[in-house]
Amino acid sequence: MFRRQELVRFQHCDPAGIVFYPRYVEMINATVEDWFAQAVGTDFAKIHGELRSAIPAVSLQIDFHAPSRLGEVLDFDLTVEQLGSTSIKIRVSASAGGVVRLSGLVTLVHISLEDYRPRLWPEAMRESVAP
Repeated sequence: MFRRQELVRFQHCDPAGIVFYPRYVEMINATVEDWFAQAVGTDFAKIHGELRSAIPAVSLQIDFHAPSRLGEVLDFDLTVEQLGSTSIKIRVSASAGGVVRLSGLVTLVHISLEDYRPRLWPEAMRESVAP
């Protein structure tokens, strides 16, 4: 499991003073990006530059369980559910103070930037993400 923390800032909140739901998607993406850099060992700069590939989300399901408020620190946890030849399904959850705020399932596909078609995972990345 990979964990990162996110401080809920004013920019994340709506007029009701809670996290505006699209900001959660940005936080999930930041968690995925940090996971690739820190746990997988291949950051997005290398993926998009040297490797000439990308890892877009093709499916995103999020369930919201409780609101998050300005000043709270959220723990985002990421685990690999399933690894395919060109895709990966990951589970992401966020909690604070022992209360789950959201849970989600994200499917990413490794594609070539040349033709935007699915591409096999590079072996080093595949070994790093295998559940």
